[in-house]
Amino acid sequence: MGRSRSRSRSSSRHGHRSKRKKNHSKSRSKSKERSSRQGRSSRMRSRSRDRKRPTARRRSFSSSSSDSDDDLILRAKKREEEEKKAEIERQRLLKQKELEEKLIEEEVARRVEALVKQRVEEELEKRRDEIEAEVLRRVEEAKRIMEKQMLEELEKQREAELEAQRLKEEEERKKREELEQIMVENNKKIEEAQRKLAEEQLKLVEEQRKILEEKQRMEEEEKRRSKKAQEIILNKKNARPSISFSLGSK
Repeated sequence: MGRSRSRSRSSSRHGHRSKRKKNHSKSRSKSKERSSRQGRSSRMRSRSRDRKRPTARRRSFSSSSSDSDDDLILRAKKREEEEKKAEIERQRLLKQKELEEKLIEEEVARRVEALVKQRVEEELEKRRDEIEAEVLRRVEEAKRIMEKQMLEELEKQREAELEAQRLKEEEERKKREELEQIMVENNKKIEEAQRKLAEEQLKLVEEQRKILEEKQRMEEEEKRRSKKAQEIILNKKNARPSISFSLGSK
């Protein structure tokens, strides 16, 4: 499609350039003819001047010096005026030529532009179906590319979410493990404290038992002493009447 357009444009440009060259060659040939005509007319005027000069010289030789000086001045002024007029005419013709060439170039450019526009419209009209099919193909291709990009973006987003979820779960697992470790250490500390408390309680119970045993032993010892003392007292009491009785029997 692009190659056919470039070929049509290149062919149209080549045709326009050839037309421009033809128009320029025509304008150049016309300008050459005008310049040749002007050259011929100037040569004819110079020849007529040369023919008139001998008569003027003869008259100048026959006339006085003052008249010859006046004639020379007049001829010089006349020649200067003619040269000025010729220069003005040459400048006018040159400007007219430039203006004509400019108008020709503008007209050629306008016609070329109109022709190119017409050719482009005709080519587009001929290839409308092909262009529409190409446009639809490119649209479908762009849609496929966009869908692929969207799917890739969604996949990346899903992977990022899964990675974030995994990191979150990993962090929560670490926190749980840390909490469990702290709980284990706290349980160990509690068990150690409970063990120490139990040992202290056992010591206290043992001490209380020993105190009770010592108290019971002392009480039993006291009871035994008191019993022994009572037995001694009773024995003494029992011993006195027998003595008195024995004395009385005598």
